[in-house]
Amino acid sequence: LAGKRVVVVDDSIVRGTTSRLRIKNLREAGAKEVHLRISSPPTAWPCFYGIDTPTRNELIASRHSPEEVAGYVTADSLGYLSVPGLHRAVHGGKDATGYCDACFSGSYPVPVELPREDGKRRQLPLVGV
Repeated sequence: LAGKRVVVVDDSIVRGTTSRLRIKNLREAGAKEVHLRISSPPTAWPCFYGIDTPTRNELIASRHSPEEVAGYVTADSLGYLSVPGLHRAVHGGKDATGYCDACFSGSYPVPVELPREDGKRRQLPLVGV
């Protein structure tokens, strides 16, 4: 890798810690440039449908621009797939409907109660008392 320009493709960036470590390893191996491409849109919202993602506060894309994320992970450049690009990719080039993209868009298919920023859950109101 000494003196080479490297492009790394990853499925997502959640907190940024794994990408940062991998890029550090590539630079230690002599990579001249490291460019990061993510095959999903930025993960900026938690998932409540079976994938254990952190609170918004812990998701790096919810607090930082792509340029800031690139700086944190020490990539020379960073590119994400767009939400419309994701829809076209899974629907044969046409605009897609019926897919959950809440962790990318914040648009949940059913109402959800977002956790408080301190990580605690809000108590549901009592009904029929």
